[in-house]
This record gives sequence, structure tokens and C-alpha cells, in this order.
Amino acid sequence: MMMFRFDGAWLTGITDRALLRASHIVPWSECKTDSQRLDVFNGLLLAAHWDAAFDAFLVSFDAEGRAIASPRLSEAAARALNLSTAPPITLAEDHAGPLAWHRERVLSRNQT
Repeated sequence: MMMFRFDGAWLTGITDRALLRASHIVPWSECKTDSQRLDVFNGLLLAAHWDAAFDAFLVSFDAEGRAIASPRLSEAAARALNLSTAPPITLAEDHAGPLAWHRERVLSRNQT
């Protein structure tokens, strides 16, 4: 069994459970099926401030788990997230599809 870590503590050092959020990659309302909604690979455990930025399509992750920012993300927010020094998160292969969908949404929202 492969062990991997993709939690908010990895990005931020925050381990307080009250400050961590289960974040859907493809939002619940946009999932096509219940199995997609409940798929563990359609989720990341993120600190609340990362979850808010992720849900707003202001940040995403590339295929290697490195954080990427939308051009709409303010410099102040990027600093607050420590975006430039955020370590890559470890992803399972099955995160690839949902994260590709998320990155596409980030890019399409930047064009408007």
C-alpha cells in the first residue's frame, strides 16, 4: 500500500484540526455523479485560508503538486499564503484528472 501525504500541515505546518478543511477539487455542485462527489481523489485537506483560495480558483496545483497562482490573486494574498515558498504537496496518480479540471477553471476564469 502506497502512503502519501497531501494535507494542510504539509503546506503550512498547521495541524490544528479546527483549522483544516476537506476541499473538493471539482466542487460538489459540479460533480456529475455521486461517486465523483465521494471520490477521495476529488479532495484535498487544506488549511482554511488555502481552502478559501482554492475554492475561489485563485490557487491550484500542478501535476507535481506545486502551488500555482491565478493572476487574479493579489500580492498580499500570495504573501499570506507563503506561495513562493510553499512546498509541493504529494499527490496520488488519481488526483491528476480532478486537478487538471481545476487548473482549466483557474485559467478560464482569468480570461474574463
